[in-house]
Amino acid sequence: MTVTFKWVRLVWLLTLSVLCSLLIACDGKPQQEVTDQPDPLASPRSIYTVNYPLQYLAQRIGGEFVTTRYPGPPDEDPAYWKPAIDTILDYQQADLIVLNGVGYANWVQQVSLPLGKQVDTSADFSDRLLPVADNVAHTHGPQGEHVHDDMAFTVWLDPELAILQAEAIHSALLPLLPDQAELFDVNLQVLTEELQGLDDALAEAFSQRNDRQIIYSHPVYQYLDHRYDLQGFSVHWEPDAIPSASEFAQLENMPGAVMIWEAEPLSEVSAKLADMGITSVVFDTCATRPDSGSGLDNYLHVMQENIERIKNTLR
Repeated sequence: MTVTFKWVRLVWLLTLSVLCSLLIACDGKPQQEVTDQPDPLASPRSIYTVNYPLQYLAQRIGGEFVTTRYPGPPDEDPAYWKPAIDTILDYQQADLIVLNGVGYANWVQQVSLPLGKQVDTSADFSDRLLPVADNVAHTHGPQGEHVHDDMAFTVWLDPELAILQAEAIHSALLPLLPDQAELFDVNLQVLTEELQGLDDALAEAFSQRNDRQIIYSHPVYQYLDHRYDLQGFSVHWEPDAIPSASEFAQLENMPGAVMIWEAEPLSEVSAKLADMGITSVVFDTCATRPDSGSGLDNYLHVMQENIERIKNTLR
């Protein structure tokens, strides 16, 4: 009889313990939480872009809540670079794919990228796009011979259009991180003011031109030319190549002209141009990530260096 009582008492105590546990769980009393599970909303959003200027704009707006990447090599023009398969997979897995539009980086049209993740940053100002004149095949960098598209694509060289690109990125980020809308608004405003300052500085620098003829070594400056009414014309010269005698002959009788290059030309080329009365100056389009400086703030640093070189040349 005593043994039976002990077993009944034990069963009763176990039942009571289980009931107490259930009551605590049901009435919301504190319990041990699982804390080792990652919160997907706490991770920065992954953004892949098709050139460095767009990476810069996206990082400035998204701040610490995004990780941005343009994976192209520094020695290739992003307009004609073609990513490897594993890099395309990285683009496909990104939270946002930022495109320049205007036929730029046409590899995008040749692969399957999630449409819902893409943002075409020039789609909203198609009426301000500019055509490419004298579109001929030529060699440009390690990608070999190619033809420029029918429409000019370096839209970010016009700060007004760069602001519109930034606004498109801002709009695409809001659905991804709606809780950060206020921060993104502030970041966009600061970036807009800086780009407006860049616009003012470029206008002031080019105002010293005094009708000097502008020559572009490559047809990539259409938006710069249009924005500041420079009325220049383009040739197809590469900074690491010596033009032919006939190409030099095309620029005869142009003393006082200024030739704008994407990179420093060969010394013998700039010397021969100088003998013809033509001054060479570098205006880096910054399509690829610059080598100098640190961090993504390099973009404005490069543009300021461009402005200083233009001012020194035109003064």
